[in-house]
Amino acid sequence: MGELEFRAWWIIPPGILLAVFVFWLAVASKQTVYYSSLQILNKAPRTWRSQFAWLPALLMALAVAALSVALAGPRTGKGETRVSREGIAIMMVMDRSGSMQARDMVEEDYSVDRLAAVKNVFQQFVTGESQVAGEGRPDDMIGLITFAGYADSVCPLTLDHVNLNMLVKQLEIVNDEMEDGTAIGDGLALAVERLRKSESKSKVAILLSDGEDNASVISPEQAAKLAKENDIKVYCIGVGTNGAAPFPMQDPFSGRIVLRRVQVNIDEATLKKIAATTDGQYFRATDSEALAQIYEQIDQLERTKVTESRYLQYTEHYQPVLLTGMLLAIAATLLGSSLFQRLP
Repeated sequence: MGELEFRAWWIIPPGILLAVFVFWLAVASKQTVYYSSLQILNKAPRTWRSQFAWLPALLMALAVAALSVALAGPRTGKGETRVSREGIAIMMVMDRSGSMQARDMVEEDYSVDRLAAVKNVFQQFVTGESQVAGEGRPDDMIGLITFAGYADSVCPLTLDHVNLNMLVKQLEIVNDEMEDGTAIGDGLALAVERLRKSESKSKVAILLSDGEDNASVISPEQAAKLAKENDIKVYCIGVGTNGAAPFPMQDPFSGRIVLRRVQVNIDEATLKKIAATTDGQYFRATDSEALAQIYEQIDQLERTKVTESRYLQYTEHYQPVLLTGMLLAIAATLLGSSLFQRLP
């Protein structure tokens, strides 16, 4: 509830002066009754009626004051703010090749592979459920492209981030050698095609990979040029250790899954070139915490424009004041013509 204010406050001072004048006029008015002698009246005791003879005048004065306050329009204003955001279009391009099985994103926890860590941070970026992206991206159209040996459109640009996150949770690393590979160029080209059709003024692709392009039909350089031609900014993220990383493999003797150090190389030069071509940036994430910080930086760089409009919604309070004034005037009239009636 806001502070009390008056629509026409200037009515109150004249109203108060009028109330004082009404009271003075009623009390000061003299009525004459002729007696042969005042000695008997002087000796008579004063009754409670005579002691409170001024009460109707006071009630009428208060009624006038109350009516002036009601005319002034007492009200309280409740402030409201409407915020409108112009959302942007973001297409996530996520690597799900076999190398994403490496277990180097969470320190001393080899149960979490690279894809699981990436999925978790991406969901936080979208929803804002942690400190990754503050309030999340509720006004942005977000879609998802995945790639391994070939690119696949998992989710079109959408504001339905609940279903988007459900699709992200279902992502798995490819387990068919025929489908494995790293088609960075094809993944980015498919993202450009999806973003090109969007009506959003600002379009962004976030390309995340942990390997080297070895399966693309469209080269990463060609895809970057397509993005530049369509005013699409690309943020590239190199994920994981560049070199030997713990990798789950089946022991040929025991049949158990054990971790072996396997050489994994990230093509940072290509990712940096893509980012530079599209006026984006390249980031390096060696663990989940670093990846979260990168998403936070992207979140701050790609914030939407905010327009704010403020308005007041008033609640009027003249009715109870008006009713009080009318009741006081009625009471003054009734008392003045009955209990406190003056003669003649």
